[in-house]
Parts: sequence; C-alpha cells; structure tokens
Amino acid sequence: MTDKREFEIVYDTELPGTPERVWEAVTEGTPAWMFPTDQWPAVKTVQEYPTHLVSRMDGPDGWFNQLEHVLAPIDGGRAKLHYVHSGIFADNWDEQYDGASRHTEFYLHTLGQYLAHFDGQPVVFTDIQGPAASQTPDGFDRLKKALGVDSAVQGSAVEVEVDGVGQLSGEVDFTNEHFLGLRTADAMYRFFGRNAFGAPVGMTVHDFSGSGDSETTAKAWGGFLARVYG
Repeated sequence: MTDKREFEIVYDTELPGTPERVWEAVTEGTPAWMFPTDQWPAVKTVQEYPTHLVSRMDGPDGWFNQLEHVLAPIDGGRAKLHYVHSGIFADNWDEQYDGASRHTEFYLHTLGQYLAHFDGQPVVFTDIQGPAASQTPDGFDRLKKALGVDSAVQGSAVEVEVDGVGQLSGEVDFTNEHFLGLRTADAMYRFFGRNAFGAPVGMTVHDFSGSGDSETTAKAWGGFLARVYG
C-alpha cells in the first residue's frame, strides 16, 4: 500500500536583501544558491511582486507540489521571509519529510549567503553526485574528514588543498551532521549528506569567478569524490 499523505514545511527567516532582490533570487536566480528550476512546469498561481509568490505543480491522482514565499521589508535593506512548501509524498513519508525539511534550512541559509556576498553576479552552476559507495552510514563523515573540516564549526576559516581540485581558502558558513557549506571569495560549495536519506552524498558548486567551467568543475570534484569513496 502506498503511503500517500500531504505535508507542509514552514520556515521563517530574515534575509540580507530587499524583497525585490529576494524575489529575483527565488524566480530567476535559483542556480546561484539552489539549482536551476527553469525546466519545472510550475504555474505561478499568485504573483504579487515583490511580496507574495506561489508556484505550484499538479499531477495525477491529486498529487501536487507547491512553494509559497511571503516577503516583507524590514530595516537595513533586509526582508522577512515566510516560506511554505506543501504537497504530497507518496512513499517513505517520514524519510522524505525529514530530508525535505532539513534541505529547506540549508537552501534558505545558502540564499542568505548569496544575497550577502554575490547578489546579482553571473554564476556557473555544477551538480556532482558521489558514487553509490557514499551511501553508507559514515558516508558524509568520510567526506568531511577528507576535506579536513570534520571538527570545524560555523564561521571557521578553512584552508584546504583538495586533491585534483586545488586550494580552497574561505570559511565554513554552515555545518551540521547532514550538510556542509564552504564559501570562498568567488564561489560557494554545498555538500549534502543524502546518505542519511537513502541516496548518495552529493554536492553543488556555485562559481561566481567569471571564469567557471561546469565540465571542468564536474570532472575535478567527481574525481575527488571517487577517491574519497574508492
């Protein structure tokens, strides 16, 4: 029997950008902090610029996936965001809900990092998946150890030589048991411990250097991940 139930993930946060800049980031600018969403056949059911946006996808048998952003200006050129992700999960409800809600915190944190440090800059986005061997319970811990940041806390400076990639110099902007964010002067590196949610460890690179090449980036980091889990 399929465990098909509705879910709702609600998240409230403050972001270092005006409602207009946040609107731009969540509509046109998703590759800069999350992943490209331009291929999604979503319908904008509410579009009240720049304060209220609802995007929705509908499927068979009542399935739907909906994102709502409610934005309000606050002092200092900042915005208050009320975010609601709702829809239906068909299988492994608890695992999917846990995974989605934890990803929400990390993605919205990354949105804040983008607005604070790279807002409006052109980006080259690369998505790299770890091998199947990364799905073990210690998969994400092995990655953090290989990066030399297993004991780093949020805000720690990081200087690490990544085999096949080169020198990374910046700071740990996010870390918990499932996610890691490293930010340098011209890029954000996001690492996802999806081994906890039944998938391989993954990562994204958001390159604002102006000279990024997705194919080269994927090859270098893919090689690194293959060695970590080889």
